[in-house]
Amino acid sequence: MASKDSQPQLKDRELYEELREKGDSKEKAARISNAAANRGRSNIAKSGGQSSSYEERTVDDLKKRAKELDLRGYSKLNKGELIEKLRNH
Repeated sequence: MASKDSQPQLKDRELYEELREKGDSKEKAARISNAAANRGRSNIAKSGGQSSSYEERTVDDLKKRAKELDLRGYSKLNKGELIEKLRNH
């Protein structure tokens, strides 16, 4: 049984550490590094970049995305605050 402070199971620890240093959350870094290990880093890069930038989206679209990510406390945020919350979850 894993302890509370243990790291998630990582398949690409080097990429995980790079993402954490860049500021990604533990969950996001683990998800990306494991996907990269499973499918190859070049395939992960190709699959990204399909959606419009947050700045191009409406506040309603940003709130929908926050809901999809199961974030909390976004309903009264302005567009800039929403973008920051989405990027730093």
